[in-house]
Amino acid sequence: MSLSNPFARRLYLRIWLAVVGGIAVLTLVVGWAWRIAEEQKASNNQPFVPPSREMVLRDAKGDVVFRGPAARQPSEPGENVEFHIESDTGQTFVLQMAPRPQNRGGRGGGDAAFWTRPPFGFLWLLGIVGLAVAVGVYPIIRRLTLRLEALQRSVKHFGEGDLSVRVPEQGQDEVADLARQFNAAAARVETLVKSHKSLLANASHELRSPLTRIRMGMELMGGQQPSPAFRAEILRNIAELDQLVDEILLASRLDAREADVGTVETVDLVGLAAEECARVDADLDVGASPDGVDVQGISKLLRRAIRNLLENARRYSTGEISVAVLRHQGHAEVRVCDQGPGVPASQRERIFEPFYRLPGASERAGGVGLGLALVRSIAGRHNGMVFCEDRPDGAGGACFVLRLPVSASSATP
Repeated sequence: MSLSNPFARRLYLRIWLAVVGGIAVLTLVVGWAWRIAEEQKASNNQPFVPPSREMVLRDAKGDVVFRGPAARQPSEPGENVEFHIESDTGQTFVLQMAPRPQNRGGRGGGDAAFWTRPPFGFLWLLGIVGLAVAVGVYPIIRRLTLRLEALQRSVKHFGEGDLSVRVPEQGQDEVADLARQFNAAAARVETLVKSHKSLLANASHELRSPLTRIRMGMELMGGQQPSPAFRAEILRNIAELDQLVDEILLASRLDAREADVGTVETVDLVGLAAEECARVDADLDVGASPDGVDVQGISKLLRRAIRNLLENARRYSTGEISVAVLRHQGHAEVRVCDQGPGVPASQRERIFEPFYRLPGASERAGGVGLGLALVRSIAGRHNGMVFCEDRPDGAGGACFVLRLPVSASSATP
């Protein structure tokens, strides 16, 4: 892992680095400016003492009167300048000179603007450096907070009911991870809401049909004693309503994955398939798994999945129904094959949608359009899958395959 990765993945590290870097730069520049100011102050407080130089005094004729070194005595700015001259004979002379006017911008800075004199010059420098550091750090902090503001706006719009809103996923830090999690949660919520709306709309339609038939039958009966055929029709419609309500409730509980739908235990798929095959008189190939096939799952849900596949096959099949339970490539498979008209390749995914029926099959007795959708939900609850394919022998009909992870106890044949 490169050294830049921790900073790319941790927002607090980048903010900390920006602040520490700004403070470090400010500290270094302030220290340098302080040193310069102190040196300037020290130089201004100490009088300038030039080195001794030789001085020659001549008369009007140009003859040398005496020759000797001249040393300037320390003096404060604005005072007379004195030179002490010692001749070769030991005599000492004092030469006094009036102070010359100080030039603007000279060493003393007498005519300089007040804001350039110490300590004002240092304060100005400190302010400029602080402003530069603030301007330099601001884009870094602002770039980080812009994504937080985008996330805030998206959450607000999502809370107001716009379930299609998503957050741009930029970077690899905590904000980017939060954006990805928000988008995933938003997509999940949007899918669930659409699914529940579709379920409600289709359930209302499906509930209306048997209720309408019951109401019309009661009106036609006109208070007379119902005939056995009419009574059987009423009971059939009531059973359809009961089945529809039961499947709608189960579908809702499966959508809410936190709902308790049963205890996970070791389930013998061969035993479940044998019981359900006996109920609908289907053929079970016991030779495919002579040692049994065990999976970890909820027994009543797996039984419901196998039952729905068998009832779907019985509804559309014109011949025998065959069932095989076997192990295949590390998975347990329940294959339910019928001899019906088959399923077109273009419809093999849609038939697992709630309340979807193949064209021309909406009036078939017994089906409410949720059986295969429940099988897919049950398979997903067990980390498995279900799909439809052609019969392996090439004969007419379809095979529905329920594939589940095999448990450790039966992983080896």
